[in-house]
Amino acid sequence: MAAIFIRIILSWVGMDPRNPVVVFLHDITEPILSPIRQVMPRMGMLDLSPMVAIILLSLIARFVTRLLT
Repeated sequence: MAAIFIRIILSWVGMDPRNPVVVFLHDITEPILSPIRQVMPRMGMLDLSPMVAIILLSLIARFVTRLLT
């Protein structure tokens, strides 16, 4: 979730896409975001897939926590 959040912030700032930090964040978050983008269309210029991913990851974390306790 932290990597997705940082990726959102960096996209607002407009960092160079060749920056190693940006490339690393893209590489680790894209496998999560890409399937969501395929199901969920963009809303104009807004890409809501990171927000959906954070919500889904949060729900999964809560579910797993309840299973283990």
